[in-house]
Amino acid sequence: MERDEIKQVIIIRADLEMGKGKLAAQAAHASLMSYFEAERKDPQLTKEWLDSGEKKIVLKVSAEEDLVKLFKAFQFKKVPCALVSDAGFTQIPPGSKTALGIGPWKSSEIDMFTRGLKLL
Repeated sequence: MERDEIKQVIIIRADLEMGKGKLAAQAAHASLMSYFEAERKDPQLTKEWLDSGEKKIVLKVSAEEDLVKLFKAFQFKKVPCALVSDAGFTQIPPGSKTALGIGPWKSSEIDMFTRGLKLL
């Protein structure tokens, strides 16, 4: 049986129209936060991901409710993930959900919820 690919997926809210720097910071928060969740759950899997080039895919959704719905779905399936809420110091209101980090984890378990999303 072929080994399932390991990747990390970052999902960004496109409706917030964040500046490039803000968007990059939110994606970085999502990446690190979800990495640490995955590391706690399966250190061997995260090591394999690090050793294989740290594949990441960045996708988009158009509303906060879409981001929250995906977060809850991944939590239900016990896939490591992290939802980023902004502190509100710069461009957007405090508490705004800006990004979702998923994994690194098995692609097959991520793709079941993300295959219909478009690249950022």
